[in-house]
Amino acid sequence: MEFHISDKMQGMKPSIIREILKQMSDPTLISFAGGNPAADSFPAKEIARFSDELLRENPAATLQYSLTEGVPSVREAIRAFANRHEPAAKESDTVLIVSGSQQILDFTAKCLCNEGDVVAVEDPAFLGAYNAFRSCGARLAGVPMEADGVDLAALEAVFAAKEKPRFFYCIPNFQNPTGRTMSLAKRKAVYALGVRYGVPVLEDDPYGELRISGERLPSIKSMDTEGAVIYAGSFSKILCPGMRLAYCVCREDLARHFVVAKQCADVHTNVWAQRVCEAMLTRTDMEAHLRAIRAIYTAKAKLMMAQLDKKCPEIRYSVPEGGMFLWATLPEGMEMPAFVRECLARKLALVPGNAFQVDEEAPCQSFRMNFSTPTPEQIERGVSIMADVLHAMQHA
Repeated sequence: MEFHISDKMQGMKPSIIREILKQMSDPTLISFAGGNPAADSFPAKEIARFSDELLRENPAATLQYSLTEGVPSVREAIRAFANRHEPAAKESDTVLIVSGSQQILDFTAKCLCNEGDVVAVEDPAFLGAYNAFRSCGARLAGVPMEADGVDLAALEAVFAAKEKPRFFYCIPNFQNPTGRTMSLAKRKAVYALGVRYGVPVLEDDPYGELRISGERLPSIKSMDTEGAVIYAGSFSKILCPGMRLAYCVCREDLARHFVVAKQCADVHTNVWAQRVCEAMLTRTDMEAHLRAIRAIYTAKAKLMMAQLDKKCPEIRYSVPEGGMFLWATLPEGMEMPAFVRECLARKLALVPGNAFQVDEEAPCQSFRMNFSTPTPEQIERGVSIMADVLHAMQHA
């Protein structure tokens, strides 16, 4: 029997990052390729304690079906967590609990886009977002990035085009893949442009709690007085990704459509994960937990940058204020795909930068490096491999 794959899925490509990670069964491979949190950042003891308590004291409430929107008490705990520094979730906003922030990207495209509609996106940006939007039939309009965030003139041109985008996708904090942070002035300008042209802003913020330097900046959602911003928050990077727990903050009328989309997708988010998260938020010192994660990432980021400065001074890289990634650029004339391939042949995995571009065929000298997953020893060894490959290519 032949399966006839839909037109929407025929053109979809698997994530190159996931394809690279399939090779991680090789214990000799060092990966700077993924976006996994550091395993020693997981609050495993607390999760085990709360899980055991939930299953002993109230198993039915943990193991039974629940509301599509999320367990009410968990939603309130998440609202309080989101609002502890700023008014991110206003009274007029709905908080929905979802199965990973990827689901928010999918629902936004599903609910706002018809086949052939345009979605404005940062370029480069998160490959998973591109795939989610394309899978719903959207066409992507890439907006170039600058050191302090998206190019505002280019963004306005896209907003003002005859085919106005259905929404604009951005990652203001420690962007994936570039590690760049959108300035306060640009956050205000992005919001103002969105309101002026009637283009909603989808603000993806999986890394916001992972600041390792500089001053905290307000989210675009906290500036939202018009209900124009859809905010995607995640617990994957601050609790653990295996729980697949995230939350969406958006206007109530849009939330109703997201609820229907979720009922079609998975009915509701894992109840066990929701209740463990609630216990973490309400019964532990989350600020101390977050400080511990930031300390881990600060040390790893500094080590990776110091190793690059020492061993690969020819490579330029972004200096991130947080998150998980460095965006590195090879010297002019050096072929990036060949560099990445040769590193992989020597058991070091990197992600080629063109994987994050709207046009993957466009020239690219950059690649992404992850510092959260590898151990300090792997960081030192991995950068040494990069230095060896650079030397070999320069003297070939």
